Amino acid sequence: MTGALFDPGLQPERTRLAWRRTTLTLLVGAVASTRLLAPLLGAWALAVGTAGVVACLALWSGANRRARAVDRALATGEHLPGAGPALLAVAIATASAAVLGVVVVAGGVTVLQP
Repeated sequence: MTGALFDPGLQPERTRLAWRRTTLTLLVGAVASTRLLAPLLGAWALAVGTAGVVACLALWSGANRRARAVDRALATGEHLPGAGPALLAVAIATASAAVLGVVVVAGGVTVLQP
């Protein structure tokens, strides 16, 4: 099967764009958390936001690396790479955001003040 032409559809491109949207959404959440968590966490809000930005950059890099590997695998007929580490990173980022959301709601802190 090496050298056989793969399905020329846009599935890999759509997947790449979906990961890009996911990463950008997490990045916006990380940056917004710095502003919104400042009344609750003080200076630690900057650490939370920075950790989120670093995680997003790592996810972006991993998604791009995986997209190139998928393109190469489709062109050469190799097995497609797994997405386990990237999915784990998204799950951890989402769970972290949920925990911080619960802390904000349970703490009764009004983060947006007129």
